[in-house]
Amino acid sequence: MITLENWSERMGEDMVLRDFRALTQHSYETAVRQFLQWAKTEPEELNEETVRNYILYLREEKKLSASSINVAVCGLRFFFTYTRPREWPVFGLFRAKIPERLPVVLAPSETRAILGVIREPVSRMALTTIYGLGLRLSEGISLKVDQIDSARRMVWIRNGKRAKDRGIPLPQPLLIRLRRFWKEERASSPTPYIFIGPHSGKPLDKTGLQRTFIAARRELRLTKHASIHTLRHSYATYLLEHGVSLRMIQQILGHKSLSSTEIYLHVTQPAMVQVHDVIDRLMADI
Repeated sequence: MITLENWSERMGEDMVLRDFRALTQHSYETAVRQFLQWAKTEPEELNEETVRNYILYLREEKKLSASSINVAVCGLRFFFTYTRPREWPVFGLFRAKIPERLPVVLAPSETRAILGVIREPVSRMALTTIYGLGLRLSEGISLKVDQIDSARRMVWIRNGKRAKDRGIPLPQPLLIRLRRFWKEERASSPTPYIFIGPHSGKPLDKTGLQRTFIAARRELRLTKHASIHTLRHSYATYLLEHGVSLRMIQQILGHKSLSSTEIYLHVTQPAMVQVHDVIDRLMADI
């Protein structure tokens, strides 16, 4: 019997059987825990109406974002499909449309300025590497020495998003800087991770690195709402503006669908310059 005391262990086992990644497991478990705390009812006594009212509560009272509501729905759907199986049509009713916003993009000069004001060498090199390879934050901080193929000038991302491997071209200037960084900052440490936190021997903390980036952005008084993930967007946009095909960018970034990569078509500068030329001619004699 599933109770308030044992549901978490059982759901965790179910997600392991489904081979969910740790982050997904944490998100789904948190969603169900928050629901049970709100319902104040044993899992076996819950009904479809309770779930319906909870989602309405998230939308109408808590005013959560569409993405947060979708995570809650996915967690509850998994729980009531596998851990405490119930055939409830209400899960087919839930829809939360996520706004399609264009990515924030930094110019190379803006990125150089941000990296330039970061004085801590490990954080600066980690962010430089994330930018130079177009990595996700989690991929950057977990980068290991054996992923660097200096002979072929490639970096191999192992077990990335959706458990996929991919290869990324390694810029020669970045390789030189990584070698210098290793010699000056990391040669004496036995850990395989390239970027480690102070005195820990473990990868850099995500939150701490994000705060470092935000602090640098604010120090420069940049008005763009940029985060570390903006470095990835800026990398992809730069490649597209300089003739790299969408298909190749898709492979480098590890996007499942080409449509995810096509968003950069809307923020490339050469494309906008061409549009400006056309509409200037359109309005020239009016």
